[in-house]
Amino acid sequence: MSEVRLAEELQKNIRALKEEVGKVIVGQEDIVHQIILAILANGHALLIGVPGLAKTLLVHTLAQSLGLNFKRVQFTPDLMPSDILGTEILDENRRFKFIKGPVFTNILLADEINRTPPKTQAALLEAMQEKQVSIANHNFPLDQPFFVLATQNPIEQEGTYPLPEAQLDRFMLALKLDYPSFDEEVQVVKNTTIGHQVDIKPVLSKEQILAYQALVKKVPVADNVIEYAVRLVGKTRPASKSAPELVKKYLDWGAGPRASQNLILAAKANALVHGKLSPDIEDVQAVAKAILRHRLLLNYKGEAEGFTIDRIIEELL
Repeated sequence: MSEVRLAEELQKNIRALKEEVGKVIVGQEDIVHQIILAILANGHALLIGVPGLAKTLLVHTLAQSLGLNFKRVQFTPDLMPSDILGTEILDENRRFKFIKGPVFTNILLADEINRTPPKTQAALLEAMQEKQVSIANHNFPLDQPFFVLATQNPIEQEGTYPLPEAQLDRFMLALKLDYPSFDEEVQVVKNTTIGHQVDIKPVLSKEQILAYQALVKKVPVADNVIEYAVRLVGKTRPASKSAPELVKKYLDWGAGPRASQNLILAAKANALVHGKLSPDIEDVQAVAKAILRHRLLLNYKGEAEGFTIDRIIEELL
């Protein structure tokens, strides 16, 4: 199939995918769109919001619609790395045998990831970056495609641990879920109190997702769009000459090169979903907040004066 035909098929199938997810999830269209961009760009997503906003339901519904294997791990303070990755046991022949953990799946839902200590959070790092697990000098490749979709409660809540910066940087997108509007909440209550079961049908196959990911990589990007993305990321670094006064005053540090890479990859996916064969600056701007918000650190002065990371990104845009 030609790349143009594949791009047209992608656009049609993503539209059908959103409709399928919409059978269960009321509202949250922008969140669903951004998660789909992460999947097309072969990235991971972090969903931030208070309990009860259907974060887990959203990920589960998406996995069903994509026809992928799905596993969920509830992160707790006593969770060990082996509970995620797997462990070696002695079999009946006195030989060591590796029992695979829940990370060996296509979509891993890391539920309330910030409720577990950093040691266990770090167990996911190799899986997220290298798409493999190393146990006892053996490397076990993960099935492709592989995504971690993690949920996080606001850090102010009791019993939570901040995610290490290295872990945060592995997530392509950080998405903030807000409370539903009045009409959306009315619809949620109607849908969930009548005992009606919705049948979710797979819209995409594994092979199609891998083909779309390969297509995203091949999308050409104009130099001025790449330069805009790199310039935007550079402006978030307080020590940079190009950083505006706002950044120097209110940020402790800015985004690294992985943010520039992810801006372009997500912009490519956004362009394809909207029927364009090459991204422009508007596509970079459309994904900038989700890609930058977890990579910038507000300093004490910024917090004291009521600034938010999102507001600073808006100023930069």
